[in-house]
Amino acid sequence: QVPLVESGGGLVQAGGSLRLSCAASGRSFAYHVVGWVRQAPGKEREFVTAIIWNGGSTLYADSVKGRFTISRDIAKNTVYLQMNTLKPEDTAVYYCAARRGSMVVPSTVYDTWGQGTQVTVSS
Repeated sequence: QVPLVESGGGLVQAGGSLRLSCAASGRSFAYHVVGWVRQAPGKEREFVTAIIWNGGSTLYADSVKGRFTISRDIAKNTVYLQMNTLKPEDTAVYYCAARRGSMVVPSTVYDTWGQGTQVTVSS
C-alpha cells in the first residue's frame, strides 16, 4: 500500500477554482491507478476521476467532465485535481485513493485512502 498525503481544499464561491494534491509518502505510484472520490453529507461515495500512473490515461465522471482535470507529476510522486467552475453541488469531502492496476474505471474501490479534505462551494 502507498501512504497518501492530501492537501488543498477549502471554501470557495461558486465559479471559483481549487487545486487538490495527493502525494505518495515514501513510495511510488508506479503500477497504480490513482483516483479522487468524494462524499457529500448523507450521500454515498462518488467516483470523480482517476488516472493510470504508468501512461497517464484518465477518466472523469460526467458531472465534472470539462471542469475538473486530474494530472500527475512523476518527479514529485504527486497527483493533482484542478477544479474549475465549481458549483455548490461539488461540496463534499474529497478523498485521494490508490490501487494497483492498469485500467481506469469509474470505481470507488481502492486499497489505500487519504485522510480526505473538505471542499465547500458557496452559492
